[in-house]
Amino acid sequence: MNFEFYSLTDPGLVRDNNEDSVAVDADRQVLVLADGMGGYNAGEVASAMATSFVKNELGQWIAEGGKEASGREVKRAMEICVDNANRSIFNAANASSMYAGMGTTLVMGLFIGQKVLVGHVGDSRCYRLRQGQVQQLTRDHSLLQEQIDAGLISPEQAMFATHKNLVTRALGVEDTVLLEVNEFRVDDGDLYLFCSDGLTDMVSDEQIAFILGGSAPLEDKGVALVDAANEAGGRDNISVILASARAKPARRGFLSRMLGQ
Repeated sequence: MNFEFYSLTDPGLVRDNNEDSVAVDADRQVLVLADGMGGYNAGEVASAMATSFVKNELGQWIAEGGKEASGREVKRAMEICVDNANRSIFNAANASSMYAGMGTTLVMGLFIGQKVLVGHVGDSRCYRLRQGQVQQLTRDHSLLQEQIDAGLISPEQAMFATHKNLVTRALGVEDTVLLEVNEFRVDDGDLYLFCSDGLTDMVSDEQIAFILGGSAPLEDKGVALVDAANEAGGRDNISVILASARAKPARRGFLSRMLGQ
């Protein structure tokens, strides 16, 4: 597979600072997005630590032979990288009163051949557009999602809930964290969206599907998603990473090339 990537982060229209962070290693096909939380600039610190740490550590592992690893080994490498990032954020939060209570959600993708491993902690999400249909590949680690799963509220009622942003997992809050990892097959023409809740709280899945399904270049789709969130009020920071998959052209044999076929 050949992949094209595009990332964008925007503070939105209400907040002065941007506590989101994105990191892309196009060569090793590692994507990381984090949505920080905490007072002062602590959220910015937590999210930046998470994205840089995971991208660099996982990228190094891939460069040293990780592409030949089994799915189980890749999953374990992702878990170790996130666990190390979590401990770094947790220790920093406990070492300085300025950073006390800081943490961050995280969603990440690692593309290897014709598969992608998607990991997440919290309510930052990954979507896939395939043959015109958009599917959410992650399930929020949030109080709201737990209430939906328990049948206490409906998905329609959840759209108007006042506690959307109460996550049940985050990096840096405790000394351990559980990364949920799922593996998916990648098909020719797939388009993957990794995003913070600053997008999904403001833009419906139907509108996301409409933007992703258009014929515009990848960059224009990314900008359109951020613009849509801002047009809806831009109440939070907005971050997106897009990954487009295209099958590599089949190699022609020597005789075919000689005959111009």
